[in-house]
Amino acid sequence: MNARETPIRGRRVSSENLPSAVSTRSAQPAEAGIGMRSRLQTTTPLPTNGDTVFDAKTFLARAGLGKKLLSLKKNEVAFSQGDPADAIFYVQKGRLRVTVTSATGKEATITLVGPGEFLGENCMVSAHPMRLATATAMADSALLRISKAEMTRVLRQQPDLSEVFVAFLLARNARIQEDLVDQLFNSSEKRLARILLLLAQFGKESKPETVVPKISQELLAEMIGTTRSRVSFFMNRFRKLGFIEYNGEIRVHNTLLNIFLQE
Repeated sequence: MNARETPIRGRRVSSENLPSAVSTRSAQPAEAGIGMRSRLQTTTPLPTNGDTVFDAKTFLARAGLGKKLLSLKKNEVAFSQGDPADAIFYVQKGRLRVTVTSATGKEATITLVGPGEFLGENCMVSAHPMRLATATAMADSALLRISKAEMTRVLRQQPDLSEVFVAFLLARNARIQEDLVDQLFNSSEKRLARILLLLAQFGKESKPETVVPKISQELLAEMIGTTRSRVSFFMNRFRKLGFIEYNGEIRVHNTLLNIFLQE
């Protein structure tokens, strides 16, 4: 047998001709790293509505995809009872009154909504297709209308907005419970004092406004479930005691809290 016919297994192969195992192993991850995403990397939701980084305050401040800015004059309606419940509103400026009307035409005020609060939020948690209340501007107001579909999408993708919205819902739920307890157990005088303090922002993190937005005695009577004459009597009493100043506008002092300390 010639040397040329010697089987390959019998030949000695120089180690110089073999690729290094170390270099081979080290090269593989480097090649994979160029075209493959690390398993530890997480995807970040893409910014929406033109924001480079999503910010809840910015989202609620300007128009964009599924959002529209509205300006309402005094006594203009944001939505009426029976309208399609297809959007939620965010109050940027002003104050609105939310009312319901019975089949016999009797109207009742549910709540007042001011800056930094949502309006018509029931459409997000209820399958009812129609509005169950009417929202009317008590003064010139600025609102951001957000379609239900857009609000749902952003709440799912952006934890910052979800936190803001959930905090609002919890505060609104607590307010409803307090209103019920107030109506069941407190006198009309204490109910009036509480409404005035709430309108003056007492108890909130921000500094109290002390000056209550212009509101009629008829509306106050409707909100606390009494007559206008009783409201007039209590308002005059509060003024004589130095709890409020009442001359066209209402200026509330923190001494009005003394009403709740009385038996």
